[in-house]
Amino acid sequence: MLDKALFLAMAAQVFLTFAVLMLLGRERVPRVMSGEIAVKDIAVERDAYPLKARLLSNNFDNQFQLPVLFYVACILSLSAGDTGWFDVILAWLFVALRYVHSIIHVTTNRVHRRFAVYAMGMLVLALLWLWLVIRLCLLLP
Repeated sequence: MLDKALFLAMAAQVFLTFAVLMLLGRERVPRVMSGEIAVKDIAVERDAYPLKARLLSNNFDNQFQLPVLFYVACILSLSAGDTGWFDVILAWLFVALRYVHSIIHVTTNRVHRRFAVYAMGMLVLALLWLWLVIRLCLLLP
């Protein structure tokens, strides 16, 4: 049961990434297709897009930073077996903070608030990794 809960935390993070990508496409594609934005203006830089599209793009990029370490930790935990409640709680807390971070990022974009949530997520992820190292190197036979 705990393995499934940990897997579902990873799935929730993946769904967040896809949701941001779909919102990004909804912002970008119609503008390019209508000719509002020329392809040559976006071939290298994102500056031609309106702010909302740039925020979504930055947030999408952000889904491949800390979450990569999250996925690795979860996969290692699952492969080692004996997943515990602490792993699951930390994983879901990380994912919840990623959702909050994304909502702030693509709406108000209050940088101080966004950074605070990002830092909390980073701390939770560091705790997950510390616990994983302790569990795999010191507690498992």
